[in-house]
Amino acid sequence: MIRFCKKYLKSLWFLGFGLLLSLSSLLVIAADSIATTTESSETTSQLNWFQGVVLGFVQGATEFIPISSTAHLKAVPIFLGWGDPGVAFSAIIQLGSIGAVLWYFWSDLTQITQGMIKAIATSNYESQEFKMALGIAIGTIPIVVVGLSLKALVPDFDNSLLRSMSAIAIASIVMGLLLGLAESWGNQQRNFKDLTTKDGIIIGLAQALAIIPGVSRSGSTITAGLFYNLDRATAARFSFLLGIPAISLAGLIYVKDFLEAGITNSELIPIIVGLISSAIFSYIAIAWLIKFLQKRSTWVFVWYRLGFGILILITLAIKNKG
Repeated sequence: MIRFCKKYLKSLWFLGFGLLLSLSSLLVIAADSIATTTESSETTSQLNWFQGVVLGFVQGATEFIPISSTAHLKAVPIFLGWGDPGVAFSAIIQLGSIGAVLWYFWSDLTQITQGMIKAIATSNYESQEFKMALGIAIGTIPIVVVGLSLKALVPDFDNSLLRSMSAIAIASIVMGLLLGLAESWGNQQRNFKDLTTKDGIIIGLAQALAIIPGVSRSGSTITAGLFYNLDRATAARFSFLLGIPAISLAGLIYVKDFLEAGITNSELIPIIVGLISSAIFSYIAIAWLIKFLQKRSTWVFVWYRLGFGILILITLAIKNKG
């Protein structure tokens, strides 16, 4: 029993903090529903081309850094007085980030794909490429299931309380604390060659938490990787690869919705420039983060997330008093 507890202690802590995050979000929703003076919902705004460029920069700079692009795409335009760009805009310009990650990791993706095909042809299911491809495929299922369920059950997700600034603040703080624990406890002795299907499943479950704005897809997956003793650069690298199917599906679903609803030129231009801006700055962010994590820890992101969340809460408190 003692050995079992020691072996799975990190798993229990991870699940425990995941539950804490979920409970925190529920408390925010309950508090916002009960309070007589609630945080006002920001309506989805119409953007111009310049705002598209700026938000493309925000998306690209924060998508792969563990600080939550969704939170910043909501917070930054609101603080600038532009309003909330909405879930659809945010999801579509994420396709620019996918273009960047495909470009940066093209050789890795080619190797994994070719290795998987060869493994299937020769029935060599123990090959690392096959295990990694299977891990990415299975690891994508949780976030797809949660995302589609949320889209069906919460049709007005743009204005839901899960996207409120208070919920984003709490998620940022809790995940910042969790990243700090992972940085402290993980031994970081496993590299890219040590990845298995199990890693894909565990990190994929962590990725599903990113449905909550403020959690950060890269943040939750890198955190899970560190808990399971991956070195920092490997955790980030696998996080990027794992995100390709999920981000692509989310973006394409909203592209479909946009096309079916009809889109004007004034709506199309900000999206196009946002996509281009997102792709450029995503590539720069990927290259920078991989190099950064080869030599440095994630503590700078821990402190940033804590400060970001606390700043939002202070701002909301001042606003409500006013």
